[in-house]
Amino acid sequence: MSKSSVAYIVSAAALLVAVWLGVSIGSVKIPISTLWNAGADATATNILWKIRMPRVVLAGLVGASLAISGAAFQGLLKNPLADPYTLGVSSGASVGAVMTLFFGISIPFLGIYTLPVFSMVGAALTMFFVLGFARLVDRAMRMETIILTGIIFGSFLGSVLSLMIALTGEELRQIIGWLLGSVSMRGWSYITMILPFVVVGSFMLWMNRRELNAMLFGEERAHHLGVNVKRRKFTILIGGSILTGSAVAVSGTIGFVGLVVPHMTRLLWGSDHRHLLTLSFMNGATLLIICDLIARTIISPTELPVGVITAFIGAPVFAFIFYKQRRKGGM
Repeated sequence: MSKSSVAYIVSAAALLVAVWLGVSIGSVKIPISTLWNAGADATATNILWKIRMPRVVLAGLVGASLAISGAAFQGLLKNPLADPYTLGVSSGASVGAVMTLFFGISIPFLGIYTLPVFSMVGAALTMFFVLGFARLVDRAMRMETIILTGIIFGSFLGSVLSLMIALTGEELRQIIGWLLGSVSMRGWSYITMILPFVVVGSFMLWMNRRELNAMLFGEERAHHLGVNVKRRKFTILIGGSILTGSAVAVSGTIGFVGLVVPHMTRLLWGSDHRHLLTLSFMNGATLLIICDLIARTIISPTELPVGVITAFIGAPVFAFIFYKQRRKGGM
């Protein structure tokens, strides 16, 4: 059996276990047999299908979106410190989402998709501003320049969010909820909201898996191999922005998933993007489902925002990756 086959089997098994734990464990223990038992207790069935299952599915979709976009950004920029959070893309998506809530924007022909569309626009604009400013500062666009530019833009956008919070009234609680990151009490309508964008964004990145492998050797080498570098970079950036924007729109800012998951997947199973993107997608879903389970049970009955749990995990991993890069003479 090949290494990639083992990777898929292990990742799929971990995801199934995470889903099982996510729907079973809580203030009320629900046996997994409730899924297929038509004669199960009505209360348990309602909790499972109206509260637990949509929460687990949404956490899985958000985690998968952030992880696959992080893997693509890391491959495109050839740096393991790149992810939607450190590049400021998540902050841009948050500004787009919070502006929609703050001004009560609703576009009739978009309906429930108004929020994710504005969030994606914020993410895409931030990504292009970061890359444009990095090119202005450093024509060579070294990785440390891009990362630092992302941090600068992220800080600026954070101040914009703080301003909107200071000016808001009764919407304050809702906006704070978005910023802390949570998949609690979202329901199936939020899954309907994010699912089309997850499919489209993931497909855009997956279609560029071979091109990402070629770009690992440098843009000039990729061009000689027949890759239309500019077009592919644009497609990857748009795909990553779609995924990040839609994830932030339904769950708020959840950091470090796009950093930790691709890095650990790469360490375990290799850096071939033909497999890395799909494996990161699966492992990202697993991680966020488990983090959400911890967030709602660790100090039960009080729930923590899931973004707090991912930050506790992600910040030490970020420091470890940075230390390794410095030791190797990298960034």
